[in-house]
Formats: sequence, structure tokens, C-alpha cells
Amino acid sequence: METLAIRVKIGDREYPMRVKPQDEAKIRHAGKLINEKLRRYKAEFGLDDSTDLLAMVAFDCMVESLETNEVNSEDSEHIQRSLSHISALLTKAI
Repeated sequence: METLAIRVKIGDREYPMRVKPQDEAKIRHAGKLINEKLRRYKAEFGLDDSTDLLAMVAFDCMVESLETNEVNSEDSEHIQRSLSHISALLTKAI
């Protein structure tokens, strides 16, 4: 499988990575979003310690992920109930 060698800058460090060509844009975008959060937290809280900033960004990302998973789970349950209802209606109609 073909991979690309790229470097993604997060904070003040560059990280070399090997990625699939179809994942490159997503990975670069993720790095951009992390850097935007770092800048926002640095400005908002006046922090200069990169470890503290990265920890805050990691925490924020985890909270967002948990919220997204919760919404997806609720949506999946709703879809399952709807499909069951439709299936029951189709069974009656047949």
C-alpha cells in the first residue's frame, strides 16, 4: 500500500508521519484544528506552557468526541425504532 511521508506541525514541533494519500487532507486538517485550539486557549487563558495547552486541547477534543458519540447513539436508536415500525407496517400490509 502506497503511503506519503508528510510533516505536520503541532504547536512548535513538527511530526513526521506516513499516511495513505486519501487521508492526507484529513490529517493536515486535524493538525490545523489542533493549532487553532492551541492559539485560542493561549489567548483566552494566557498560558505559555505547551504541555498545559496540549492537555487542555486533548481534554476538549475528548469531550467533543463523547458528545458526538452520544448524539450518534441516540440517532442510531431512533433509526432502529423507525425501521422496526416500518417493518411492522410492511408486514401488516403483506
